[in-house]
Amino acid sequence: MALITQRIDVPVTVDESKCLEKCHVCIDVCPLDVLAKNPETGKAYMKYDECWFCLPCEKECPTNAITVKIPFLLR
Repeated sequence: MALITQRIDVPVTVDESKCLEKCHVCIDVCPLDVLAKNPETGKAYMKYDECWFCLPCEKECPTNAITVKIPFLLR
């Protein structure tokens, strides 16, 4: 069974070229626990589409690998 780690319509995207395998800051700071590590690559991905757009994952990422796409009506 393959994991789907790159969806276009999810609010949190991870640039896998910047994501560090041993880092888990984004996972630790997410209050909803929607991020996880892909066991095959060791990179973060959004496992549940339940984002509150609170931004700690994006702000705390040491390599700027996380992007939170805030819907226009919430900006």
